[in-house]
Amino acid sequence: MTGRGARGLRLLRPGAALAATAGAVGAIGAGAHYRVLIGLGLALAAFLAIGVTGVVVPVPITVARTVAPARLPRLDSCTATVVVTNGSRWRTLDLDGHDRIDGVPVDFAVHRLGPGERRTITVTLPTRRRGEVRFGPLTVRRRSLGGIAAVHREYGDRATVLVDARILDAWRLPVGARRGRVGAVERAERGGTDLVGLREYVLGDDLRRLHWATSARRGHPMVREDADPASARLTVVLDDDPDHYVGDGFEEAVDVAASLLDTAVRAQSPARLVRADGTSVLRLDGGRAPGIGLDRAARDVLATLTGRAAAGPADLGHHDVLVAVVGASAPVERYGAAARRSAVGLLAVVDPEPERTVAAQGLVAVLRGSSADELLAAWRAVVRG
Repeated sequence: MTGRGARGLRLLRPGAALAATAGAVGAIGAGAHYRVLIGLGLALAAFLAIGVTGVVVPVPITVARTVAPARLPRLDSCTATVVVTNGSRWRTLDLDGHDRIDGVPVDFAVHRLGPGERRTITVTLPTRRRGEVRFGPLTVRRRSLGGIAAVHREYGDRATVLVDARILDAWRLPVGARRGRVGAVERAERGGTDLVGLREYVLGDDLRRLHWATSARRGHPMVREDADPASARLTVVLDDDPDHYVGDGFEEAVDVAASLLDTAVRAQSPARLVRADGTSVLRLDGGRAPGIGLDRAARDVLATLTGRAAAGPADLGHHDVLVAVVGASAPVERYGAAARRSAVGLLAVVDPEPERTVAAQGLVAVLRGSSADELLAAWRAVVRG
């Protein structure tokens, strides 16, 4: 990186003390007509001038910064590596500086750097919260001999790191239960009632699954692709009121939601994420290849999802599997009532001090944990039965 020019020349404490002393000694000497004091004042002023000149004169300093990785799950380690090189062949430099991370200066020390010497500094970036972490510009401060004065120079452009929601192991979703057209739970051995696509007939296909209208139009047999009732449709309701959570509780709630959605997509099950007021955030058709999780677009949405105060939960209707992920201060009973209207309903409560990890609210399983890891451990226990 190249610097943007010297700026912010200022006297440091030793320089300010030296300037005050030089002025006072010179004034006393001039008032008393005492040449020794006058000479001493001039000598101190000259030393001050040399120190200031030493930092004003440009010195070839190069700064290179790299960040790895540029995208990562929440709580993973991310560092910026800063390499500072003294391009002078004869001057030793006294350097320090800071990088701005989300507008907050984070200091780093280079200390004394000899002629032609290079030093590597590592700056840790915060990843407790999802979203974009903005950093830069980087500022290097060069101090004069004796710490009399310093000058600042900015290097490099601003950049970002994207922190994703964590995707943890949820094992699988509940299977077999579907909500029928009139609201009753139904089970089927093969094939659902919802048409999700068509494909060409292959030997061995059930002739009862032929789609006659499309077959006649295309001139060759076409077979219905219906939703598999063994792959339940998942609805995740996210309590997005930040006041319902303690500390990073909302971040843990989004991790839970992301993990469940990823599990559904890997099983090719339709899934969706909605806010407490019923607003849709994500709709996933489950049509990707088995074992492939959330795509980049879905992860982008989850990485930048923000909380907002809202009355909830809304009337969410009937679902195969409904999981409400809520904070400990949320109206848990109301979310439980919404979950009971689905074939399978669960509550995942981000509770900083849970008394029990698994309980029941009527027919609804209530999972409690202080983190996404604890909640998904309870989820796996419940799903395994």
